[in-house]
Amino acid sequence: MAMRRLLYAVIFTFTFVLAGTLLEAQESQQQLEEKRKKIEAEIAYTNKLIAEIKTDKETSINQLQLVESKINSRNNLLANYKLQIHALTVSIETTELSIRNLNNDLKTLKKEYAKIAWYAYQYKTSYNKLIFLFSAESLNQAYQRMRYLDQLSVFLRNQAKGISDKESEKATALAKLQQKKEELKGLLKHESNEVYLLEGERQEKVKVTTSFKGREQELRKSLKVKEKEAGDLDKRIEDIIALETKPKSTAGKPATYALTPDEQLLSNSFFANKGKLPWPLERGVVSETYGVHTHPVLKKVQTKNNGVDLATAKNSEARCIFDGMVASVTTISNTNLAVIVKHGDYFTVYSNLDEVYVKKGDQVKTNQLLGQVHTNLKGETELHFEVRKGVIPQNPVYWISH
Repeated sequence: MAMRRLLYAVIFTFTFVLAGTLLEAQESQQQLEEKRKKIEAEIAYTNKLIAEIKTDKETSINQLQLVESKINSRNNLLANYKLQIHALTVSIETTELSIRNLNNDLKTLKKEYAKIAWYAYQYKTSYNKLIFLFSAESLNQAYQRMRYLDQLSVFLRNQAKGISDKESEKATALAKLQQKKEELKGLLKHESNEVYLLEGERQEKVKVTTSFKGREQELRKSLKVKEKEAGDLDKRIEDIIALETKPKSTAGKPATYALTPDEQLLSNSFFANKGKLPWPLERGVVSETYGVHTHPVLKKVQTKNNGVDLATAKNSEARCIFDGMVASVTTISNTNLAVIVKHGDYFTVYSNLDEVYVKKGDQVKTNQLLGQVHTNLKGETELHFEVRKGVIPQNPVYWISH
């Protein structure tokens, strides 16, 4: 009896752990599925942006960057499929193990049922029951035998129900197993299709890169203009931030800079939301990341980005990523504008705007529209976005939500 209780305890514990494992796997697969849908939407949006640019006869660096962005997204999608396939394979193996254990449980239950049923059969008739009861040596023993027969009957009913429940559980597990195998087959097919699409996009990149041959001088000239604009913007940002953080002197005291209590609260809140801040656009694709990069066409030429460049659709509008105060609205070229928003110790920059909806000193809220993003003659619409702590540039990817 003790052995049997131990066996049931082990079976219960295993079933509980197994159920937890399956639940975790299911949650993981759901998260992967959500991520897959987001990546697919990003690829579709990138294709839309490339199609808008392709109306121009000449290939641009922005087009090449978007193709590279699409390849990166496709690689991420492939990695997502591999993770889903792995998770589903593990889930299938776990379900198969569960079915094997159910078969073992059924075997044990049926064996015990057959054994007890044989004993019960001996007392099937009323005559045999009476002989069994009246052959008792005492009234107490007769009572115990009567209880034994009742318990035997109850045990058989429970055992029969247990077998029926296990059979039903097994049938459900087998149906789920078949469903998962079909799902796995579908994922493998999708993965194969993504590999094919990735190869096509790599060929597209080669084609776009080849189209730049003989245009090195033009590209260097364009890069020089872009670097000058970036340098001017950087200088303008540093001057504005320096002015905002300029030490102030009071009577009889040396000049110091300190945030007001409200500014300190805002600064702390901004930092507390690191990684959870909204995008500065409703929809966009990262066309150039933060940091130093090798030029996609001009070899041995490096470029530096103090923020991120976000490609978006025509007529898109820049949005403030957090509550703050407009520190400046400044011109960065003949026509384009930039908005700098102060969030305590932190500053965010929204550059390459055609039209601005705010002015210096305005209090702005999270997701408030700041201005319309500029679209150039080639049909390229791109927002330059920065996050800074004081004058020090931060990688925006670490701050905005993915």
